[in-house]
Amino acid sequence: MSSAQALRDLHDSLPGSDRMPLVFLGHGSPMNAIEDTGFSRAWTQLGRSLPRPQAILVVSAHWMTRGSTLVNVSEMPRTIHDFSGFPDALYSEQYPAHGAPALARDVVALLASHRAAEDDTWGLDHGAWTVLKFLYPEADVPVFQISIDMTQDLPCQLEIGEALSALRDRGVLILGSGNVVHNLRAMQFGGAPLDFAVEFDTLFADRLIERDFSGLADRQGLGGLLTMAHPTVDHYLPALTIAGASDAKDSLTFMTDEIDLGSVSMRSFMFHAA
Repeated sequence: MSSAQALRDLHDSLPGSDRMPLVFLGHGSPMNAIEDTGFSRAWTQLGRSLPRPQAILVVSAHWMTRGSTLVNVSEMPRTIHDFSGFPDALYSEQYPAHGAPALARDVVALLASHRAAEDDTWGLDHGAWTVLKFLYPEADVPVFQISIDMTQDLPCQLEIGEALSALRDRGVLILGSGNVVHNLRAMQFGGAPLDFAVEFDTLFADRLIERDFSGLADRQGLGGLLTMAHPTVDHYLPALTIAGASDAKDSLTFMTDEIDLGSVSMRSFMFHAA
């Protein structure tokens, strides 16, 4: 099926809606899910201000694939505790939202040129549920994830965002979850923000404001600063997906913008109708 036909089918299958915002959240430590932090409070406040979507599509830093973009079509996505060494209370957390199998299959067709395929083995990893539990605490909105193909370079995520943008007019909230700076090797508990983290976070914010998305996806141009901010780029890519799904009519709002643990940017942002 062509992308154009997929768009037509999507238009027919979902009722129209006011244009949904696009949200990127810096999720940071899984402990934010069970602790009262400034970040968890900000997510709760954001959830109260967001329109109620018909479904949520999540692009999380924690679902990485190679050679394809997978789309989870599960009826009931499982809650994945993809971390180790944390308190028992974190492993008992569940986010029992329904999936959106029909919509997820439409997205497979929409992303056909990006080697999309169905998947029924994944669920909601901690990049998804640790923030969703504050945005929609009743878990009463259907949710599904798409993976990040790590064999593709940065501009691919802008393209995927652009392909997904049509969902915004059909009541779908597109949520990216990662971190604008994510260098766990340099992490310092209680440490002040490191210079490279501040520099990259500031550069990212400035280019986002300018809508210089190609500059944000220019690995060579970003050079060593990108490597310092992201020894691996998995936590950076969801931010590019969200940028790619936006358009020039959107307003940009920054939310939390702290550097946590010295080298983890908790910057969050939203594109929304002016």
